Amino acid sequence: MFIQLSITSRKISNKLHPTKQNINSFIKGYNMKKLSLSLIVLFVFLSIPIKAQLPAKLIQFPDVSATQIVFLYGGDLWLASKDGGLAYKLTSPKGIEVFPKFSPDGKTIAFNGNYSGSMDIFTVPTEGGIAERVTHHGMSERLLDWYPDGKSILFSSAMESGKQRFNQLYKQPAEGGLPEKLELPYGEIGSLSADGSKLAYTPITRAFRNWKRYKGGMAPDIWLYDFKNKTAENITKNISNDEFPMWYKNKIYFLSDRGSENRANIYSYDLSTKETKQVTNFKDFDIHYPSIGPSDLVFEAGGKLYLLSLSDEKLKEISINVVSDGITLMPKVVNASSQIQNANISPDGKRALITARGEVFNVPAENGAVINESQSPGSFERYASWSPDGKYAAYWSDASGEYEITIKNLTTNEPAKKVSSFGPGFRYNLYWSPDSKNLCFVDQTMMINVYNIEKEKNTEIEKQRSLFQGGLENFSVSWSSDSRYIAFVRELPNHLNAIALYDTKENKIHQVTSGYYSDSNPAFDPDGKYLYLLTNRNFAPVYSDFEGSWIYPNSTQVAAISLTNEIASPIAPKNDTTAVKKDEPKKTDDKKDEKKDDKKEDKKKDEVKEVKIDFEGIESRLVLLPIDAGNYNSLNAVSGKVIYSKAPNSGSAEKTSAVKYYDLEKREEKTILADVSGYKVSADGKKILAMKGSSFSIVDVAADQKMEKKLPTSQLEFTVTPREEWKQIFNDVWRLERDFFYDKNMHGVDWKAKKVQYGNLIENCITREDVNFVLGELISELNASHTYKGGGDQDYAEMRKTGYLGIDWAVENNAFKIKKIIEAAPWDTEVRSPLAESGVKVKQGDYILEVNGIKLDTKNDPWANFDNLAGKTIELTVNSKPSLEGSWKVIVTALGDETRLRNLAWIEQNRKRVEEASNGKVGYIYVPSTGIDGQNELVRQFYSQTNKEALIIDERFNNGGQIPDRFIELLNRKPLAFWAVRDGDTWQWPQTAHFGPKVMLINGWSGSGGDAFPDFFKKSQLGPLVGMRTWGGLIGISGAPELIDGGSITVPTFRMYDPDGKWFKEGHGVDPDIEVIDDPAQMVKGIDPQLEAGVNEALRLIKEKPFVFPKHQDYEKR
Repeated sequence: MFIQLSITSRKISNKLHPTKQNINSFIKGYNMKKLSLSLIVLFVFLSIPIKAQLPAKLIQFPDVSATQIVFLYGGDLWLASKDGGLAYKLTSPKGIEVFPKFSPDGKTIAFNGNYSGSMDIFTVPTEGGIAERVTHHGMSERLLDWYPDGKSILFSSAMESGKQRFNQLYKQPAEGGLPEKLELPYGEIGSLSADGSKLAYTPITRAFRNWKRYKGGMAPDIWLYDFKNKTAENITKNISNDEFPMWYKNKIYFLSDRGSENRANIYSYDLSTKETKQVTNFKDFDIHYPSIGPSDLVFEAGGKLYLLSLSDEKLKEISINVVSDGITLMPKVVNASSQIQNANISPDGKRALITARGEVFNVPAENGAVINESQSPGSFERYASWSPDGKYAAYWSDASGEYEITIKNLTTNEPAKKVSSFGPGFRYNLYWSPDSKNLCFVDQTMMINVYNIEKEKNTEIEKQRSLFQGGLENFSVSWSSDSRYIAFVRELPNHLNAIALYDTKENKIHQVTSGYYSDSNPAFDPDGKYLYLLTNRNFAPVYSDFEGSWIYPNSTQVAAISLTNEIASPIAPKNDTTAVKKDEPKKTDDKKDEKKDDKKEDKKKDEVKEVKIDFEGIESRLVLLPIDAGNYNSLNAVSGKVIYSKAPNSGSAEKTSAVKYYDLEKREEKTILADVSGYKVSADGKKILAMKGSSFSIVDVAADQKMEKKLPTSQLEFTVTPREEWKQIFNDVWRLERDFFYDKNMHGVDWKAKKVQYGNLIENCITREDVNFVLGELISELNASHTYKGGGDQDYAEMRKTGYLGIDWAVENNAFKIKKIIEAAPWDTEVRSPLAESGVKVKQGDYILEVNGIKLDTKNDPWANFDNLAGKTIELTVNSKPSLEGSWKVIVTALGDETRLRNLAWIEQNRKRVEEASNGKVGYIYVPSTGIDGQNELVRQFYSQTNKEALIIDERFNNGGQIPDRFIELLNRKPLAFWAVRDGDTWQWPQTAHFGPKVMLINGWSGSGGDAFPDFFKKSQLGPLVGMRTWGGLIGISGAPELIDGGSITVPTFRMYDPDGKWFKEGHGVDPDIEVIDDPAQMVKGIDPQLEAGVNEALRLIKEKPFVFPKHQDYEKR
């Protein structure tokens, strides 16, 4: 074992080359100290954790100099000889570092560090020292390369992009200062030639996507750009992924998956012969993030580090050892109060079962101990539920390798017992029968099940039609008080829901509502009289302010069904009656009779009253309770009351939900709790467990309660062993993909083999970030879109938000100058530059000298002075010259970001160009997504330009969202009629429609809903598609269960196919009708080739296929 000082030795060792000889010399030096110092040294050594020399696996983001390799390991940067051996740690702050790059002289390392919420660029001497921050913009930069002179750094960022879906390239002074944006319109990853006059780069990248063997429109090509001649050439022109160009003499090395191995390997392109050659032949793992040095190329594959000699292109594995105390792997006490996944109330409401970070805690309502009932690190316990008799906790546990029902007796010290053997699959909330003998639940196949614990027997009730994660997570049932019937929602072919009852005695299903309306959330009355439900039967349309379209929000009402014909409606007319006094029985002194009567009373208490149901004509007994229609959910019933959660009505000013009840006897509605997010009712019907955010309280079922006494969730502490938890996470992800992926054949991938292949890498993980990397590699093997991972128990840096002024900066006369104030269209009031506001005495060309009295130093970029000022009122010192003499102060509020402002300015720039090029005939509409923001943009821009002869719909860079059928409906309205009027313009019908030609612009950044939009556009024959092939990802996601530590992955659960039965071309995209390449040589001149082609095509269609308002016949003589 190697002993090393963890604090003082860092300063010393950072000045040494990372060789065993130097470090041994360092130790030997200590042995030669005077005896008077030996006790001090011994004390220091004993007071600092012992560290071991360990082999480093899962190394990432390496770079190589003439003699050394720098790399990321365990979330920090390390430095070692390029021949391998012992490495020493270069950085250790909270946050993550990536993309380290040696300076040309090998003396400095630049790297990306996320220490304040964004990836900034830092530099640190190779020999060690304090890292210097170079950039301060709040949007991330990606470090790419050093300029050959070592004075500047090349990076990419979306800080000034018109749509933050693409990056641009910047030249950054290495010692700090204002970066210079290069003229190229798009840029992701690049490498400079030896003289800096040329650049090999990719305008688009897929380097950070979890999708192997991809061939869609986002697959990058490598371009060569000549800064002097302003010329550009595509040197790869391949449908595969060609990334990470690395310039070496007369060759461009790059990463590509074009080979028969279907793995990312190293290739080379000879600039003289224009020949491409495969250099490596990895078959089992992909190469990631290669980087080039003066004479070598370094990369990681399968967690191992490799060095490729550029002189002979021979490859060797590099073995690295690190001195580490393994602190990220040590067991640690965690507080799970922020990771609560489920909560359930005890039968009497005195305690609750809370599932947090995979453990089941027994928590008091107010006073008492917090008990970890499961104590199962390394396994995930989900959906704990308390039995009505108070004896048991039931939950799902994957301790056996699959999720099985586990029962814990809460009255004894017996260990929890697995009582089911379902095997593969995922199951959801457990609902106890009132007699505590059965559990009802739904599984991921949408099958409703009831499980008898004593017999360990499962009965399948019925399979639903369209329940996905949200519906499965919220699926609930209601048991009748005699444990015979289960009420549930039945999904119907008409896409509405009906209420059904399953008879456990007869093994029979009765549908009790017809499905003519959509019904949900059934709840049995514990008194056996009624079945309550929610039903959408209120029709009160809301009309648009822009056109005659309408919707029907707030349609839900609360209903009740009398279970038999003899039971009166709960809202039947009341009739006061006079009670008739009965004769009292004679008293007796016979004690034996008293005992008999006591026994009879006890027996009556134990007996459960049978619930009788008359199924014939049952829906005709349904009545609507006198409660206003609105947005209701979570219906429950207690004796004499029906409880529900009321969310704000759509379109209302309300912001919070409330738990309410309707009292059947008093016939009035009362609020139990205002401003809560959910609740659970105790089995005795007297208490509810209320939730608001991460706070929980147990209160009475009574009016006007307060969440004053909180459950002590701050005590949800236990010990986690990271690697055990990471193995569980990996297995969980593997199972979730196995159980939920839309294709049970897993796209032909040997999924069991992938579990072994990537499961071995989990053994090498040092941080949770490493785990996410491995998860990404695993799910990438499915060769499907929408496979994402993220989050978890990571070492997050502090979040600080930079303020902005909505301007482009310049440096002149050693001071910061306003180069341009970013302005959108005059009608765009959503966001403006603070300097463009009325009354602010600032103009383009003025100097900004101080922020809040602190001078702006041009040795830094200007954003250094706006740290943590987002949304805050600030004072600027401004002048028309670069001095304080004659300056003045202005007060403004800094923007939180500039992205929307720059996007609006970009939209307006394109609109103006279209208007100018078409002489006002063609309108321009930009649709950034198919989500709500894209919907809003389409609508607002469409309504204002329906008078144009033609429209260009620009969906380039569209990042998807909803399935855009409504988008097409708006664009595809056909003329149905015209109305002649005596004065004014003729009416068209539909009133809000555009009947003229349309053209759509597309590119490789357009994906998901951005694939569906042009696909639907083409199918609807709305017009030609102009541009480049889209992303090609229409295997969609509908949510997935959360991971144990709060992390997440996505599981594609559906795939689009066409009416003819053919699959949408996943991994290919939508082809343009008119292909127009984004030629960088044209775009650096300010020309947008695709936009120009779109205008030309629209003008051609206006000429050839114009829409002309028809003239009516002559007026009739009637």
